Amino acid sequence: MTDPVVTRFAPSPTGFLHIGGARTALFNWLYAKKRGGKMLLRIEDTDRERSTEAAILAILDGLKWLELDWDGEVIYQFSRAARHREVAEQLLASGRAYRCYATPEQLNEMREKARAAGKTRFYDGMWRDRDPSETPAGMKPTIRLKAPLTGETVIEDQIQGRVVWQNENLDDLVLLRGDGTPTYMLAVVVDDHDMGVTHVIRGDDHLINAARQKQIYDALGWDIPSMSHIPLIHGPDGSKLSKRHGALGVDAYRAMGYLPAALRNYLVRLGWSHGDQEIFSTQEMIDAFDLPAIGRSAARFDFAKLENLNGHYIRQADDRELLKQFESVLDYVPEGVDLKAKLNDTTRAQLLRAMPSLKERAKTLIELISGAYFIFADRPLQIEAKAAALLTPETRALIGRLRAALEAVTDWRAETTEAAMRNFAEQNNLKLGAVAQPLRVALTGRTTSPGIFDVLDVLGREECLARLADQAAG
Repeated sequence: MTDPVVTRFAPSPTGFLHIGGARTALFNWLYAKKRGGKMLLRIEDTDRERSTEAAILAILDGLKWLELDWDGEVIYQFSRAARHREVAEQLLASGRAYRCYATPEQLNEMREKARAAGKTRFYDGMWRDRDPSETPAGMKPTIRLKAPLTGETVIEDQIQGRVVWQNENLDDLVLLRGDGTPTYMLAVVVDDHDMGVTHVIRGDDHLINAARQKQIYDALGWDIPSMSHIPLIHGPDGSKLSKRHGALGVDAYRAMGYLPAALRNYLVRLGWSHGDQEIFSTQEMIDAFDLPAIGRSAARFDFAKLENLNGHYIRQADDRELLKQFESVLDYVPEGVDLKAKLNDTTRAQLLRAMPSLKERAKTLIELISGAYFIFADRPLQIEAKAAALLTPETRALIGRLRAALEAVTDWRAETTEAAMRNFAEQNNLKLGAVAQPLRVALTGRTTSPGIFDVLDVLGREECLARLADQAAG
């Protein structure tokens, strides 16, 4: 029987959970779910100067919002430093590592010499086989791996295929710094081993790290996990993803009004494909996902595609669920402050009534909120400049007549108000549009809104007649 699959997501808490990190987490989560395994979460906080509590919270919040749950407790790498030191000492005792007393000046000199000769191996091994009696007094050494000088280091990668490095080009890397703190390379290997990680799935910017880490695994006699290095995400123009392209934190996408399910669906299709299928339920993703189906070239981020996908998810969403999402994003919108105070049983019921019409027009929750603003607007309405231009004396007079026609409607529904307005238009030899637009401006203060008969229905008789009276009077 094969060992259960264990993946891990291991971000560094030096900033938000960026979009590339979210996709890596998703791929790890899907792979583990498909195989009935576990996805563990490790915070790689060994860089004490750059790691922050705020970044840790942003990562945890981002994963929770995306509904990517991890198994077990969060593991913090820094708290395991004593274990990392113990392994470095073990390598020292077995002769697979050595103490290095090279000074910063000597190391700089080696680096410059190697660069001038066009070599990638910077360290010249000056302390590799030195007699301990030559140790300089009062200097704290680093501990370096005694890496093989000849032959090859090979990674059989599930995405990249067979990747080979010549050992003569790889340094004796530092495992423990002079102050006794472990390096990232050592910490990752020890943690992955101790956590029972069977599959390492990460960005291909870590590919060179895989070679170095393989040498540590070999020195310890440990089995290396299966490796999969995902190509990075590029902008639409093929250049490295920048903020203008979408290299933002997951929290920014939340603030822009994207649904977690839509963002997950978009991310899974960045670099991975399953025939021509674009829309995936979570279960469909789990069932279909596999590592060899990830392409080797960089995926291109496309905001328009994400928006269209999000619009699809909004249209398909359950109205009550959408109302919850609507409320959750109010903190992020400028007009949200007012709206939050006005959320009550009445406005929630109005929102639910308006939802079928609102969601047909919105690609994001922010657009949904903007479309629903007429529900919360105070009287007299603030009229947008474009709408105000339509409020001529003739239009105001027409609004007064429309109000009189609507006042006669007692059974107030979308159907009955529509019948009254069609009747009015016919009797006055007007097209329905010539009636609908003045109504829209008077009732919403804007030139665009959900269907005008839906607006009439949602606001109710009393509020509609009051708003029409405001504009008819001028």
